[in-house]
Amino acid sequence: MSENCSHNCSSCSSNCSERTAPQSFLENPHPMSSVKKVIGVVSGKGGVGKSLVTSLLSVLMQRKGYSAGILDADITGPSIPKVFGLRERAQAIESGILPVVTKTGISVMSLNLLLENETDPVVWRGPVIAGTVKQFWTEVIWEDVDYLFVDMPPGTGDVPLTVYQSLPIDGIVVVTSPQELVGMIVGKAVRMAGLLNIPVLGLVENMSYFACPDCGGKHSIFGESHIDEFAASYGIDTLSRIPISSALAAACDAGAIEDFTGDFLDGLVKKIETAVPTK
Repeated sequence: MSENCSHNCSSCSSNCSERTAPQSFLENPHPMSSVKKVIGVVSGKGGVGKSLVTSLLSVLMQRKGYSAGILDADITGPSIPKVFGLRERAQAIESGILPVVTKTGISVMSLNLLLENETDPVVWRGPVIAGTVKQFWTEVIWEDVDYLFVDMPPGTGDVPLTVYQSLPIDGIVVVTSPQELVGMIVGKAVRMAGLLNIPVLGLVENMSYFACPDCGGKHSIFGESHIDEFAASYGIDTLSRIPISSALAAACDAGAIEDFTGDFLDGLVKKIETAVPTK
């Protein structure tokens, strides 16, 4: 050991006898929780549809007989309660916090389920936000959840890093839209996952096309998609394309996402069942 040793092995390249093993930052779930698999839904920027994909995935998994849950990690922009039409507040009991359960049985925890008014702003600094996300894992009682989907905030900052290091993430789904600019930014999210050894299950392209009800043709409103080339450059798969749909938008606005039907995410669901089985 060097006489100038700072005892901080993470910043030292010396292979001395005092070197310690890498420290795990994983947080233990609540003692009463039972979560089999954790899937993150991410992107490099906002507005591409992470919350939509998270919601649809939980609905589809629930329909297939799995028990699904959603941890809304987008603390300053929580939209999950709105799309499910949730109005009641999460309840705290002596042993922990109970998530709110949707009409089809999906367990949901979001900051908007703790606020007095859903439009109250959350004016918090990064460390407080990251700490809240960890509390949603350690203090919320997730009972018998097969797939817990984590709706991530955009970017590669504090909260995504906290989720990757604190929760046992089994894989992530990356959401994008057809614009090349978005593809470039999403590449940052894919690279971040690679740096932290998080498996990327595949890509979902939202707002991929508009299906004309008159002519039946598919129109590329945002220009021709390059998602397949983008996916190939990172060695991952394009699993689903979600069209621009007024019916889907209306279901979200009405809090009726559980009533919506569509087959655009079938490929993604199959991939999750295969790559991240619960048994």
